[in-house]
Amino acid sequence: MRIIGLTGGIACGKSLVSGALREAGCVIIDGDLLSRELVQPGSPVLEDIRQTFGERFVSAEGILDRKALGALVFADPEALARLNAVYRPHLRALIHRRLEEARSRGEAIAVLDMPLLYEEGLDALCDSVWCVTLPEETQLRRLMARDGLTETEALARVASQMPTREKAARAKVRIDNSGAPEETIRQALNALPRERAEENG
Repeated sequence: MRIIGLTGGIACGKSLVSGALREAGCVIIDGDLLSRELVQPGSPVLEDIRQTFGERFVSAEGILDRKALGALVFADPEALARLNAVYRPHLRALIHRRLEEARSRGEAIAVLDMPLLYEEGLDALCDSVWCVTLPEETQLRRLMARDGLTETEALARVASQMPTREKAARAKVRIDNSGAPEETIRQALNALPRERAEENG
């Protein structure tokens, strides 16, 4: 099974590319969805977060207040490091489990859709890496609109990640998402046959 790492800066358009690859028959392992799965009510990770950061981040119904926790950790590198220490071992284990499940089903290509692919060293699991890019000013504008953030909050989130230009420089495939969505999808689908060819030797 060939593993494609799909990454890019926050709000750069990974979901658009991921959706196109899913439609093309690839298995998608979505890091954001896995992170949400890990903090379901009653989960060990959610309890670790409660113990680490306090009751105010978890409702009486056992639901994580992601927005409040995000506001804290993206403004405080030390808090972000503590959150990563809670999350990372569980997230890695879940990623490995999903990859093994895909491999056991005989899937040809799995896409590891991870915004922090390089930061977490998960590129080591991949046969190739694709990076979705945007000019920074467009990225900020889209992030502010998507998540209802101030410019200061959006800048803090962007600053918490490796710069997109650095990710792009390290990637095998670079997909420019500054144009129409159809053009972004065309770039992704044009790159896919080369991956299939390499998977088949």
